[in-house]
Amino acid sequence: MSEPTVPRARVVLVGPPGAGKTTVGHELARMLGVTLRDTDEDVERLEGRTISDIFIEDGEAHFRVREHEAVLRALAEHDGVVALGGGAVEHPATRTALRAVPVAYLDVSMAKALPRVGLSGARPLLVDSPRRRWMSLMEARRPLYEEVAGLVVSTDTEPVPRVATLIAEALERGELLPREGA
Repeated sequence: MSEPTVPRARVVLVGPPGAGKTTVGHELARMLGVTLRDTDEDVERLEGRTISDIFIEDGEAHFRVREHEAVLRALAEHDGVVALGGGAVEHPATRTALRAVPVAYLDVSMAKALPRVGLSGARPLLVDSPRRRWMSLMEARRPLYEEVAGLVVSTDTEPVPRVATLIAEALERGELLPREGA
Protein backbone atom coordinates (compact mmCIF):
# COMPACT_ATOMS: atom_id res chain seq x y z
CA MET A 1 0.00 0.00 0.00
CA SER A 2 1.40 3.41 -0.94
CA GLU A 3 1.88 6.20 1.55
CA PRO A 4 -0.50 9.18 1.31
CA THR A 5 0.95 12.13 -0.55
CA VAL A 6 2.16 14.81 1.82
CA PRO A 7 1.86 18.30 0.37
CA ARG A 8 5.23 19.90 -0.25
CA ALA A 9 4.14 23.43 -1.22
CA ARG A 10 5.64 26.06 1.08
CA VAL A 11 2.79 28.53 0.49
CA VAL A 12 -0.12 28.82 -1.94
CA LEU A 13 -1.49 32.09 -3.32
CA VAL A 14 -5.19 32.38 -4.19
CA GLY A 15 -7.29 35.30 -5.36
CA PRO A 16 -9.21 36.73 -8.29
CA PRO A 17 -7.80 37.68 -11.68
CA GLY A 18 -5.76 40.84 -11.31
CA ALA A 19 -4.82 40.29 -7.65
CA GLY A 20 -1.18 39.76 -8.60
CA LYS A 21 -0.74 36.09 -7.69
CA THR A 22 1.95 35.43 -10.28
CA THR A 23 3.74 38.76 -9.79
CA VAL A 24 3.70 38.52 -5.99
CA GLY A 25 4.51 34.82 -6.29
CA HIS A 26 7.74 35.53 -8.18
CA GLU A 27 8.84 38.08 -5.57
CA LEU A 28 7.85 35.86 -2.65
CA ALA A 29 9.67 32.89 -4.17
CA ARG A 30 12.79 35.04 -4.60
CA MET A 31 12.60 36.13 -0.95
CA LEU A 32 12.16 32.55 0.26
CA GLY A 33 14.89 31.17 -2.00
CA VAL A 34 12.49 28.85 -3.84
CA THR A 35 10.69 28.87 -7.18
CA LEU A 36 7.16 29.72 -8.27
CA ARG A 37 4.80 27.24 -9.89
CA ASP A 38 1.70 28.64 -11.59
CA THR A 39 -1.05 26.04 -12.08
CA ASP A 40 -2.56 27.95 -15.03
CA GLU A 41 0.79 27.57 -16.80
CA ASP A 42 0.82 23.87 -15.87
CA VAL A 43 -2.59 23.35 -17.49
CA GLU A 44 -1.55 25.21 -20.64
CA ARG A 45 1.67 23.18 -20.90
CA LEU A 46 -0.15 19.85 -20.41
CA GLU A 47 -2.90 20.73 -22.87
CA GLY A 48 -0.55 22.37 -25.39
CA ARG A 49 -2.87 25.36 -25.76
CA THR A 50 -4.00 28.48 -23.94
CA ILE A 51 -6.68 28.56 -21.29
CA SER A 52 -8.83 30.66 -23.64
CA ASP A 53 -8.55 27.95 -26.29
CA ILE A 54 -9.41 25.24 -23.75
CA PHE A 55 -12.54 27.18 -22.75
CA ILE A 56 -13.57 27.72 -26.38
CA GLU A 57 -12.81 24.21 -27.63
CA ASP A 58 -13.71 22.01 -24.64
CA GLY A 59 -15.59 24.23 -22.21
CA GLU A 60 -15.10 25.40 -18.66
CA ALA A 61 -15.95 22.01 -17.11
CA HIS A 62 -13.04 20.35 -18.93
CA PHE A 63 -10.70 23.15 -17.87
CA ARG A 64 -11.79 22.85 -14.21
CA VAL A 65 -11.00 19.13 -14.16
CA ARG A 66 -7.55 19.77 -15.61
CA GLU A 67 -7.05 22.67 -13.21
CA HIS A 68 -7.88 20.50 -10.19
CA GLU A 69 -5.43 17.83 -11.37
CA ALA A 70 -2.75 20.51 -11.81
CA VAL A 71 -3.34 21.87 -8.30
CA LEU A 72 -3.02 18.42 -6.72
CA ARG A 73 0.21 17.75 -8.64
CA ALA A 74 1.67 21.14 -7.72
CA LEU A 75 0.86 20.72 -4.02
CA ALA A 76 2.49 17.29 -3.98
CA GLU A 77 5.51 17.99 -6.19
CA HIS A 78 6.53 21.61 -5.71
CA ASP A 79 8.30 22.71 -2.54
CA GLY A 80 8.11 26.44 -3.27
CA VAL A 81 5.37 29.00 -3.92
CA VAL A 82 2.28 27.87 -5.85
CA ALA A 83 -0.05 30.36 -7.55
CA LEU A 84 -3.53 29.08 -8.38
CA GLY A 85 -5.90 30.26 -11.06
CA GLY A 86 -8.69 32.47 -9.79
CA GLY A 87 -11.39 29.80 -10.02
CA ALA A 88 -9.43 26.86 -8.62
CA VAL A 89 -11.07 27.28 -5.20
CA GLU A 90 -14.49 26.49 -6.68
CA HIS A 91 -13.63 22.76 -6.76
CA PRO A 92 -14.54 21.27 -3.34
CA ALA A 93 -11.69 18.73 -3.43
CA THR A 94 -9.22 21.52 -4.20
CA ARG A 95 -10.42 23.39 -1.11
CA THR A 96 -9.99 20.21 0.92
CA ALA A 97 -6.43 19.75 -0.38
CA LEU A 98 -5.60 23.37 0.44
CA ARG A 99 -6.30 22.75 4.14
CA ALA A 100 -2.95 20.94 4.34
CA VAL A 101 -0.82 23.91 3.22
CA PRO A 102 -0.39 27.58 4.17
CA VAL A 103 -2.61 29.71 1.91
CA ALA A 104 -2.53 33.48 1.41
CA TYR A 105 -5.51 35.19 -0.25
CA LEU A 106 -4.51 38.21 -2.33
CA ASP A 107 -7.54 40.46 -2.30
CA VAL A 108 -8.07 43.27 -4.80
CA SER A 109 -10.84 45.68 -5.71
CA MET A 110 -12.46 45.66 -9.13
CA ALA A 111 -11.10 49.16 -9.76
CA LYS A 112 -7.53 47.87 -9.45
CA ALA A 113 -8.06 44.38 -10.91
CA LEU A 114 -9.65 45.21 -14.27
CA PRO A 115 -6.85 47.49 -15.53
CA ARG A 116 -4.34 44.81 -14.52
CA VAL A 117 -6.04 42.00 -16.42
CA GLY A 118 -7.16 44.06 -19.38
CA LEU A 119 -10.31 43.29 -21.27
CA SER A 120 -8.92 40.81 -23.78
CA GLY A 121 -9.79 37.21 -24.50
CA ALA A 122 -6.91 36.04 -22.32
CA ARG A 123 -9.36 35.97 -19.39
CA PRO A 124 -12.27 33.95 -20.81
CA LEU A 125 -14.63 34.52 -17.90
CA LEU A 126 -14.25 38.30 -18.13
CA VAL A 127 -14.78 38.78 -21.87
CA ASP A 128 -18.49 39.62 -21.81
CA SER A 129 -19.33 42.59 -19.57
CA PRO A 130 -16.10 42.46 -17.52
CA ARG A 131 -17.28 44.62 -14.61
CA ARG A 132 -20.49 42.69 -14.07
CA ARG A 133 -18.73 39.33 -14.51
CA TRP A 134 -15.89 40.28 -12.13
CA MET A 135 -18.39 41.33 -9.46
CA SER A 136 -20.38 38.12 -9.94
CA LEU A 137 -17.24 35.97 -9.75
CA MET A 138 -16.13 37.73 -6.58
CA GLU A 139 -19.53 37.35 -4.96
CA ALA A 140 -19.28 33.59 -5.51
CA ARG A 141 -15.56 33.17 -4.83
CA ARG A 142 -14.76 35.57 -1.97
CA PRO A 143 -16.19 33.21 0.69
CA LEU A 144 -14.18 30.35 -0.83
CA TYR A 145 -10.94 32.36 -0.81
CA GLU A 146 -11.61 33.28 2.81
CA GLU A 147 -12.41 29.65 3.68
CA VAL A 148 -9.01 28.36 2.52
CA ALA A 149 -6.82 31.29 3.52
CA GLY A 150 -4.81 31.68 6.68
CA LEU A 151 -3.85 35.23 5.68
CA VAL A 152 -5.57 37.93 3.61
CA VAL A 153 -3.48 40.69 2.04
CA SER A 154 -4.88 43.50 -0.10
CA THR A 155 -2.90 44.23 -3.23
CA ASP A 156 -4.77 47.46 -4.00
CA THR A 157 -2.24 49.90 -2.56
CA GLU A 158 0.68 47.85 -1.28
CA PRO A 159 3.59 47.45 -3.69
CA VAL A 160 4.52 43.91 -4.73
CA PRO A 161 7.64 43.71 -2.51
CA ARG A 162 5.60 44.76 0.53
CA VAL A 163 2.88 42.16 -0.14
CA ALA A 164 5.53 39.45 -0.53
CA THR A 165 7.23 40.63 2.67
CA LEU A 166 3.97 40.47 4.63
CA ILE A 167 3.45 36.87 3.53
CA ALA A 168 7.08 35.87 4.18
CA GLU A 169 6.98 37.44 7.65
CA ALA A 170 3.72 35.65 8.50
CA LEU A 171 5.32 32.36 7.46
CA GLU A 172 8.45 33.09 9.49
CA ARG A 173 6.46 33.98 12.62
CA GLY A 174 4.38 30.82 12.26
CA GLU A 175 1.20 32.84 11.73
CA LEU A 176 0.47 31.38 8.30
CA LEU A 177 -0.13 27.69 8.85
CA PRO A 178 -2.21 24.99 7.20
CA ARG A 179 -5.89 25.20 8.11
CA GLU A 180 -7.33 22.75 10.62
CA GLY A 181 -9.06 19.63 9.47
CA ALA A 182 -6.54 18.56 6.86
